[in-house]
Amino acid sequence: MNKNGRREFLSKAGIGLALSAALIKAPYVFARNRTTLRVMGTHVTLQEPLRQRAMKELGIDIQFYPMGSAAVLQKAAANPAAFDLYEQWSDSINILWQAKAIQPIDIERLTHWHEINPLTKTGKLIPSAKVGAGDAPNKLLYVQDDGTLASDVTKKISFLPYVHNVDSFGYNTDFIKQGSPYESESWGWLLDESNAGKTAIVNAPTIGIFDLALAAQARGLASFKDIGNMTIDEIDKLFTILLIKKRKGHFSGFWTSVPQSVQFMLEKRVHIQSMFSPGVSACRGQGLPITYASPKEGYRAWHGVMCLSSQARGHVKDAAYDYMNWWLSGYPGAFIARQGYYISNPERSRPLMSEAEWDYWYDGKPAATILKGTDGKVVVNTGELRDGGSYVKRFSNIAVWNTVMENYDYSLDRWYELLNA
Repeated sequence: MNKNGRREFLSKAGIGLALSAALIKAPYVFARNRTTLRVMGTHVTLQEPLRQRAMKELGIDIQFYPMGSAAVLQKAAANPAAFDLYEQWSDSINILWQAKAIQPIDIERLTHWHEINPLTKTGKLIPSAKVGAGDAPNKLLYVQDDGTLASDVTKKISFLPYVHNVDSFGYNTDFIKQGSPYESESWGWLLDESNAGKTAIVNAPTIGIFDLALAAQARGLASFKDIGNMTIDEIDKLFTILLIKKRKGHFSGFWTSVPQSVQFMLEKRVHIQSMFSPGVSACRGQGLPITYASPKEGYRAWHGVMCLSSQARGHVKDAAYDYMNWWLSGYPGAFIARQGYYISNPERSRPLMSEAEWDYWYDGKPAATILKGTDGKVVVNTGELRDGGSYVKRFSNIAVWNTVMENYDYSLDRWYELLNA
């Protein structure tokens, strides 16, 4: 080798050795800077401030793909290669698990698992609470040795427990007289003739059906032996009632996303409708007097699930665990509390909330000051009480959990019949 060739060789070798040394010292950073995590879910949790904060703190690129509830479940179940993490509600777990779209999550890789409260693990925050009909999250949590999901404790879980809440309906008190929580407010209002033409329902087959079933039962139009697992005959009787209502123009719409539900209220298209807490907060932030009902029959409860795609591998899988742990690290829980949601390990988020925020959102005390939502707009005025009261009070009054019933396929056909009627 001549001198010039030898010099060139040593120069290139030096660069190679330096690069190798850098990789040995910081393989984690190098790999993570190139990792992109794709998160599929709904507008409820896939919010831009959270994405920006997570990317900054974790050093990874994150792409959000928000869709309506039914659309996101359908796409995830059909194509697990389209996402790395899935965020939605526990009623989607059975469908995803049976479709082999998600893989078990290793509890030992979850930094804050020991902090998660009893709601997910036992179905109750306190021993005296009602578990409610349908699929309480603990029934779907643990992966058994035979590959099924059950409440028996193992080291593998089907989803990360994180965001959760109880849902009901929102109503505009400019048009509907203010009711009394747990006393006069009733699911039956959704089918009341006085609200005909001004009522909307969430267009999610595993959610909207329960809002309407609770409404029909509250008005004495139908009854169910187990509202969380209706029979074919019970489903038929319910939809006979609903189809008559639909053809008479009772329903003004079926919304598919939180922003759309807000728009329905802003346009005065509806006076009452199925609502999620962020939608209520957004409406209040724009000056609408929306009350989030505390039905005397009990709430429809849901539990957020963060699921790992069956196709996630290597650095992407590592990044997914980092993101799951980040969600339970404090900041996200404080953020979503300001839109009315709870986190599974709330004490970690408490130091990041003001005393007034904690007292209002979690303890059900009057707001000591004005409180702002996630968009910076005032959503709670001084002295106001949270609809339904404290965390414990709300989760002690569950009528039914969002659930995929045994007759889900049949109910799905009837649901689309209702939409198209």
